[in-house]
Formats: sequence, C-alpha cells, structure tokens
Amino acid sequence: MKVSDILRVKGGTLYTASPDETLFKAVETMNLFDIGSLAVMEHGDLVGMLTFREVIQILAKNAGALGQFTVRKVMDDHPMSCTPETDLDKVRHMMLERHCRYMPVMDNRMLMGVISFYDVAKAVVDAQNFENKMLKAYIRDWPTEEDQSSPAA
Repeated sequence: MKVSDILRVKGGTLYTASPDETLFKAVETMNLFDIGSLAVMEHGDLVGMLTFREVIQILAKNAGALGQFTVRKVMDDHPMSCTPETDLDKVRHMMLERHCRYMPVMDNRMLMGVISFYDVAKAVVDAQNFENKMLKAYIRDWPTEEDQSSPAA
C-alpha cells in the first residue's frame, strides 16, 4: 500500500496557515476544523508544519498564554515528508522513529496533502480486516475430505 492510497480515501481538503499570521489565529483554525496540524505555506511553497505539539510547547513556556507569537516563530521549519509513492510500511517506521504525528506528502515541490499517524493506522487496520475476511472466506470454501475422495465425473 502506498501513501497515494491514503490520500485517495482522505480527499483533497488541505488546511494551511501563513507563517506571518498569529499563533492565536492558527489555533482558532485548528479548533474550528478539529485538526491537529496546519501546513505552513509561503508563496506557494511548504515552509513548515504547525502541530498541537508546538502549540503546547509554547503554552508551557509562556505560562499558558499564546502571546503575540507568529506561526513562523513556533512551527517546525524542517518537517519530515514523504511522496505519494512512498510505501506505507516505510512511512510507519519514519513516523515512529521521529515521533511524528503528521507528515506532509510532497510531489517534487507541490504539497499533495498531509497524512496523520491515525490515517496510517486506519489504513493498516482496514487492510488487515480485508485480508482476514478473504482468508475466512477461503477457509469456509475449503474442500472437505468427501469432496476430495469422490471420483470426477
């Protein structure tokens, strides 16, 4: 399974922020759409990712206040990314190694989407459920000894 399979199921909605907007405005967007990350775009290019991890770190450092921070000041400006053709097993390992919950999907310099660890886990579980269903159907149709010993007509 490839990352493109997840993007196909997920759809094309992409939530973004500008690096110069206030962190408060970005948090409002994340809250409004019930999302955990925003792709940070500048002049059509991905320049970073803002996730709830960075927001929580600022809240902890700033006594619970967002202050006048901009997205640029707190975003991850070197997010790990993958391509639509990246194998899902590789993505799982990448996300686990870096404790990464959100990953931009890039096709050259074009942002194709963002996948979450939830998206990856759901795709794996769905694939395993399908495989289990197929195996159970195959076992149900397994020929009995009577079927094997009867002469062919």
